[in-house]
Amino acid sequence: MRLRLTVNGETRELEVAPDRRAVDLLREDLGLTGVKEGCGVGECGACTILVDGATRLSCLLLAAQLAGREVTTIEGLAPAGQLHLVQQAFIDCGAVQCGFCSPGMILAVVELLRRDPAPSRALILEGLSGNLCRCTGYHMIIDAVEAAARVLRAEAPS
Repeated sequence: MRLRLTVNGETRELEVAPDRRAVDLLREDLGLTGVKEGCGVGECGACTILVDGATRLSCLLLAAQLAGREVTTIEGLAPAGQLHLVQQAFIDCGAVQCGFCSPGMILAVVELLRRDPAPSRALILEGLSGNLCRCTGYHMIIDAVEAAARVLRAEAPS
């Protein structure tokens, strides 16, 4: 089947098998290896992408479900080489451990902060609940979310 979608701001047309998963399309066909496949069954969040601005697990989506949609991967957050404020906060707070979960976590945080620019710690934990980090606890990750939220609020027009 012929698939047309927008990925990281670029319109793409591809021929894909009807049973092709979105994670495979993005990683293998488009070379967007920032999309990670962890568990492959939607439990770890490593494959998180934004579809029309909402988080989705690409391991559970068929590529065909992306037809006509706008997809953002971690590569799309910094198209001009300048890090997104959430990416910078993860670095500044030491929240990037092995880095495997970071792309999914960061995209989940981007969506969370779009919905609520001043989330409580409880809402941050809830917002990250679908993303697992196997390296360490979540203390530095939560610190990074709070730091990004402070920057976002400071940059917001008053």
